[in-house]
Formats: sequence, structure tokens, C-alpha cells
Amino acid sequence: MKYERIEKAVFLERPNRFIAYVNRIGGREEKEVVHVKNTGRCRELLLPGAGVYIQRSDNPDRKTQWDLIAVEKDGQIINMDSQVPNKAVEEWIREGNLFLDVTRIKPEYKYGNSRIDFLVETEEKKVLIEVKGVTLKEGETARFPDAPSDRAVKHLEELIRAVEEGWEAYVFFVIQMKGVKKILPNVDTHPEFAKALWKAKEKGVRLIARDCIVTEDEIRIDREIPVCFPSEMEEGMAPEERVKCLPKPLISWYRKEKRNLPWRKEATAYHVWVSEIMLQQTRVEAVKPFYARFLAAFPEIEDLARAPEEKLLKLWEGLGYYNRVRNMQKAARQIVELYGGEMPADYDKILSLTGIGSYTAGAISSIAFGIPKPAVDGNVLRVLTRILADGEDILKASVKKRMEELLETVIPADAASDFNQGLIELGAIVCVPNGEPKCNKCPAKDFCLAHQQGTETAFPVKKKAKARRIEEKTVFLLKDGEKIAIHKRPASGLLAGLYEFPNTKGKLTQEEALRFVEGLSLSPVRIQPIGEAKHIFSHVEWHMTGYAVRVDELEHTHAKGMTFVHPEEIQKEYAIPAAFEAFTDQIGILIGQEKYERKL
Repeated sequence: MKYERIEKAVFLERPNRFIAYVNRIGGREEKEVVHVKNTGRCRELLLPGAGVYIQRSDNPDRKTQWDLIAVEKDGQIINMDSQVPNKAVEEWIREGNLFLDVTRIKPEYKYGNSRIDFLVETEEKKVLIEVKGVTLKEGETARFPDAPSDRAVKHLEELIRAVEEGWEAYVFFVIQMKGVKKILPNVDTHPEFAKALWKAKEKGVRLIARDCIVTEDEIRIDREIPVCFPSEMEEGMAPEERVKCLPKPLISWYRKEKRNLPWRKEATAYHVWVSEIMLQQTRVEAVKPFYARFLAAFPEIEDLARAPEEKLLKLWEGLGYYNRVRNMQKAARQIVELYGGEMPADYDKILSLTGIGSYTAGAISSIAFGIPKPAVDGNVLRVLTRILADGEDILKASVKKRMEELLETVIPADAASDFNQGLIELGAIVCVPNGEPKCNKCPAKDFCLAHQQGTETAFPVKKKAKARRIEEKTVFLLKDGEKIAIHKRPASGLLAGLYEFPNTKGKLTQEEALRFVEGLSLSPVRIQPIGEAKHIFSHVEWHMTGYAVRVDELEHTHAKGMTFVHPEEIQKEYAIPAAFEAFTDQIGILIGQEKYERKL
């Protein structure tokens, strides 16, 4: 917002709330009576000798020709025009900063026994917005109000009633300056307002605060500032009460911001199940092509139940954690046997299936069947521990159980799917780990205790994992003409039932490697080092040394447990773990997603 007809002056005194005396600066000093456009106390701003900015009225017949609109303090200009916050907010909303689809803005809207600053209508909703201009600053903290205001309390009570009647409502604090890091209700000046604002937040009234870029002739809304509360109010809120604040803003945010993911297009119980199992320990983008191929191969639960294990493992190749898909097949067979091939619409029955824990059971129950059961994974634990500033170790089963119990009390029966998916989505794209969470985009920022305390990155607390065990291995690419030796791993344990290149424990020298090959009843013709590789599992780390060995084709028939197969056939038929990817590259075998992206 721009001003015209601005001059600089020096503040002298303020005999009452409405007028002040200043010395105009312009050629010669001239004492003027000016109208003060802020009837608040402003005692911390209007100090004798302070530089001020005054605006000449465009009405030559007005008795007081000048308005005091801004003051200099601590090297910056603070706007103190009480009429400008509403104008600035209206301008900001019209620019599409709050809603993109605004169809109408009506100032001074009568609601109940009050006039609320704005009614804003979009294509889908009506929103009430009450604007509060903020000029009081202590250090880097803004405070409101600077004087008791029963009218402000009344407005909050009206907004609470509006939310209870189904409206969306906001309090918008316009901080008419820079240099502020947070805003607090001024408990010392008006404790009733602080209590009313806290109650409004708990009831679902949304709180926004933004600072402003202020110059001699302009004010413009700028950066978001967190609305905080005194620690005794924040910390005194029980976890049960805090999570009650979550459903409405979370669901609204999710419905507007959710990603377009393939498993959300037709959220059957089977599709949800497949996606949730694949997404464990795996990125969304990596899962998408695997999900499509898996459903193309096994479109129904019965198809999964009947699938040959070799085909199943080959389709899973590249995703890792192969027991996931083995357990899926076991559960699919249970579903066929017990429920005729249809996933039961019952949380406890889903939970009883092989490989399905409380998270997956909650996800299937809520997303596919609308059953209000929690789905608490790592993303959700991170979100909740930040909202609650909970310092318990999230690796403890008791912590997850407690969070599930908290959520079960607030999951809306008519929106269980959007609530659970919203929490998961929030943790995936906003309340992120390993860096700064995007708190300015978070629907929970108004009641997130870690955000209010500025301690978001201190949560969640996770006990440091034990150091992984290092295992040295020597891996052999045994070549007979164009064929390569592979063998099947044991049916249990790490990478159970998958195929691998022959290997042995320890880091062998070239001479030791030759002797090892001879011990396999093979006749090595030529040996060549092919480098080293490393692969990390959750609890163990393989450090591998590789050798390519050409063997006499007449001698390998007696090699125990090994099969010599052409690389093209290996790529097509045999599931090779990603741990051996450095060595498959040596012989042109593509594994996992790579083989679909780069055809031989």
C-alpha cells in the first residue's frame, strides 16, 4: 500500500489519544497539531525527539491537516496507522496469497453481535477474518495488544462460535514493522485476551501473523511470523487436548495438497496393501514402476497366492527386503483360504494376517474401508512427537502404542482415510527429517509445541543404533564361455532363496582366490581382479572383493550347487539381489528397475 503527501517531522508530545504535537522538517521548522491514527497506548514508540512521518490530508477544509502514520525506532520505520492493516490484508488476499479462488471480499461483515473485518468467499467456502495491527515490540518479540481491548476479546468469542457453526475463521496479526521473530499475546497488559486467543486456537480458529516491509511512503505484507504463547500455557496443554486440534486443519490441507499417486486412484484393500508393503523403507518414486508391474502380473489376491516364488522374487528384484513379498504371498493364501480371496473389512482380522502389523492394518482399514483405526509409521511418529514435543525414544514399542491410542480418540469416523493419509503425507512432504521442516506450510503449526519452542529439529528422539557389523567377502564371476555361475542362497536368513554369484567369507588375495576356485572342483584358466564394492544392510555391511575367473568348460559339471547360465537368461529369470549390482554391471546384467529403463 502506497502513501502520498508524506513529510518527515520530530515528535514533541501527545496530550491525549487523538492528537500530538510535532515539528515539521522542511525548510523551516514548524510546529503542527497532528491527528494520531492509532488510539492505542504507543508509549514505547512516541518518545520526545523521535522521527515521525506525517501525511497531509487531501481535504483542505479539515481542521487537523496532518495524520501521524509512522515512527522511527531502533533504526527502522514502524507503521502505526491503525487503518492500514485492513487495507494491506485486503490487497494481500486479492493478490491470491491466502486463497487462489477468491470470488468476493466483503469488509465489515456483521456476524452475531460484532462486525468482523472481512468475509472472504471462495468457490468452496466462506471465511471470516479478523485483522489486528501490531506495533508493540520488545526485543525480537511482538506483542498484542498494547492496551486492554474488550472488543478484541469479543471478536475472538464470535470467531469461536463461527467455527463451531461450521465456518472457517482466521485472526490475522499484521506486524507493522520488521525485526520480529515471533508474536505473543500480551499477558501482562490483557490476560483475558491471551486466554481467549488460546481458546480460539484450541477450537480451530486459525492464527496468522506476518511482518511488513515499511518505508516512508509504503507498507507491504511480507514474511510469516510464528504466533506463540507463554510457555506455561503451551506446556500446560495435555497431549489429548493438543491432538484434538489436528483433524480439521489436517484433513482440509490434505484434500488440497495431496499428491497424485497411482495407489490413490483406486484405493481397494489389495492396492493399498501392495503399496504400503512396497513403501516400507523405499521412496515413493522408486515404488511407482514396481507397483504398476506387480499389479499387472498379479491383478487379484488369488493371482498373488498362486504365483511361483521365482516369478514373485524376480518382480520384487531391486526393492530389497524380500521377506516382505514372501509374507504377502503367505497372507494372500490365508485370505483365499479363510475369506474367499477378499480382504476382510475388519481391523483385527487384517492384523492377524502374516506380515501385517498395526500400521499396515490401520492403513488398509482406514483407506479402503473407512474404519477409524490409526496408521502410525515413522512419518507419523515424527509429526506427532514434534506436535507434542515428546522426547521419548520413538524406537520403543510403548511410544508407538501410546501414539496409536492418542490418535484413536480423534480420528473422525467420516474421514478416517483422509486423516491417516494426511498425517502420512504431512510427514513425507512438510514435516520432513534431516533438515529444516517446512513449518510455514504446515496445517499444525498453530498448535505444534516444538514449533512454538523453536525446537522442531530436536524431535523425534531416536536412540543411536548399534554400529553395523562389517563382513569381508570375496565374490567370483566364474565364466564358462558366455555363461556365468550362480547358485541359490539358503531358504532362510539374509536374502533367503535368491540367486547370487559364488562367494566366500574373507578378503582373498589372487593366489588364495585361485585355490578357492580349485576347491570347487573347477579348473581355472585365467583370473582377473574386478574391483571392490560395498553394500549396506540394516545390521550388516558387506565389503566385497571381486574376481573374474574363466574356467575350463569341461570341468564344471561337478561344481557343487552351481548352475552356469547365460546373462540374458539370468536377467530374465533369476532374482539377483542389489548387493551384487557392482558385479552384474561387469557382465551386462541389469537388475531391478534398471533393466526396464535400459533394455539390452
